[in-house]
Amino acid sequence: MSGVPGSQNKIEFIAIIPARFASTRLPGKPLADIHGKPMIFHVVKQAQKSGAVRVIVATDQADVAIVAQTAGAETALTRADHRSGTERLSEVVDLLDIEDDKVVVNVQGDEPYIEPGLITRVAVDLSLHGTDMATLATPIHDATEAANPNIVKVVVDVDGNALYFSRATIPWDRDRGGFGGTNQAMLRHIGLYAYRAGFLRLYPTMQHTFLEQVEKLELRLLYYRAKIHVSIAESALSLGVDTEEDLERIRNMMPRNLE
Repeated sequence: MSGVPGSQNKIEFIAIIPARFASTRLPGKPLADIHGKPMIFHVVKQAQKSGAVRVIVATDQADVAIVAQTAGAETALTRADHRSGTERLSEVVDLLDIEDDKVVVNVQGDEPYIEPGLITRVAVDLSLHGTDMATLATPIHDATEAANPNIVKVVVDVDGNALYFSRATIPWDRDRGGFGGTNQAMLRHIGLYAYRAGFLRLYPTMQHTFLEQVEKLELRLLYYRAKIHVSIAESALSLGVDTEEDLERIRNMMPRNLE
């Protein structure tokens, strides 16, 4: 499990959870039942454990907002036409008039078992590295995981900044035919991002790119040369729900008394 030293937990940040109702592969997934409670309820509870000064659910569906409020989160009703979670967060910082210098962590609304310490860590990393954004990754040691297009990979430069994110097996090990099993350079992206609210306000000025269209990933920022620092968590439990199979796996893994 990935913790953060106690002295660093004093970083003040806001956690915003984008929760789009009309998911392509699993419609209505924020309300999918996990041990008697909707998925978004569990995500809120994990985010609350991170030390965030505010936990806000950004959604386009009133029923999701009601569940989030029941879990103790603030809510923001956003437009339904956003193409990414970052676009949705950009609307939220304006709707709620969040100050430009505030650190905002984008917590994925489909990760009900996300480690609270990872949320804290990405906020701390943004403050330490001073880049436009911060995110996390963990080493891949399994060929099946490497080949899974639902698992996003990232390649970093000498300073630990992201070069590219992809659903493909990157970097491709030519001599071993892709993934050789000992390729420590292959990293699985953990879908947490930290930014300053002011940077989120700039996001709508960046045009949608062909890279986003083909990869179905938020590659706009790299295309416009934003710096995204990637810190490595050697062990990180971060399991997104994209399909019915993912949902069943989470139900089997999550303790019934997680709260």
